[in-house]
Amino acid sequence: MTDRTPLYVRLPTAQAERLREAAYQLGRSKQDLVAELVARYADTDTLRRVTVETHDDQLTVGHAEFRPLVPPDVLTVAQVAEWLQVDPTAIEELAEQGDLPGRKLAGEWRFAREAVLDWLANR
Repeated sequence: MTDRTPLYVRLPTAQAERLREAAYQLGRSKQDLVAELVARYADTDTLRRVTVETHDDQLTVGHAEFRPLVPPDVLTVAQVAEWLQVDPTAIEELAEQGDLPGRKLAGEWRFAREAVLDWLANR
C-alpha cells in the first residue's frame, strides 16, 4: 500500500451519497476514487489562475467562449475508458471477449466512436 495521508472533509449529503454509491458500484474504495479524481482534475500543469487588474473599482466585463470538443471518429482504449468512465482494463477485456466492437491495429485496440455508441444503445 502506498503512503496515505488522512483527509477529513465535509461533503454535501447528496454528493457523499453519490460517492458511496459509486464506490459500491465500481467495487473500489472511496479514497481510491477521490485520489483518482484529484490526480485527473487537480493537475497543476493544466490549472491556471487569471487575475484582471483595473485602474478603478468599476466592474470589468470580459468575454467567454465555449467550444465543444469534437470527439475523434476512432478512439484508443484510454479514450474509450475515459469517455465511459471505466478502467482501461475493463475496455480491453470487453474487446478481447468480443463484447465491445473494435479492431487491433499493430497490436493496439481501436474503436469506432459510432460502433461504441451503437453498442451502448443496444446493450
